[in-house]
Amino acid sequence: MVARAGLSNQLRIIGGRWRGRRLRLCGAPELRPTPDRVRETVFNWLQAPLPGGRCLDLFAGSGALGLEALSRGAAEVVFVERNAAIARRLQDNLALLEAVSGRLERADALIWLRRKPEPFDIVFLDPPFGRNLLEPPPTRGRSTRGSATILRSRGQCKSAQAESGQKVDPKKQYRKARVYA
Repeated sequence: MVARAGLSNQLRIIGGRWRGRRLRLCGAPELRPTPDRVRETVFNWLQAPLPGGRCLDLFAGSGALGLEALSRGAAEVVFVERNAAIARRLQDNLALLEAVSGRLERADALIWLRRKPEPFDIVFLDPPFGRNLLEPPPTRGRSTRGSATILRSRGQCKSAQAESGQKVDPKKQYRKARVYA
């Protein structure tokens, strides 16, 4: 997110076909878009599986990770967001970008996961820090073989490794983001 004077409610796409595009964000206090530097690092890690891949942006919020994935060649991104105002802004941004491969599901992420068995190549998990999610939601059966789960949280979630069968790649950890593969 850009935090300079007058630009605090904007998100900048940092790579791909929409590189440099600035999008307006909802002013919701709980919204904390993934910073540019973290997104740059995460997408450097995802160069191989991303083009043509199916992505899930759970707890989408600003949609920063999913929009970046679409910009960089993901075939489809499903955004799941429960907050109505944030979801409306995300839908507006998808329309502005003419992102027909982006689909917004307005729902609670944990409930949505229980009823949707779709497999994804990349799963972005960025739960609200204040929501007291001590462990990431179960994504088993929601990702394809050889997939990656990107988790951004306050601390290490060891249960994610056991539940999903994926392990943290020790070379792919940056600030609060880590890759499970």
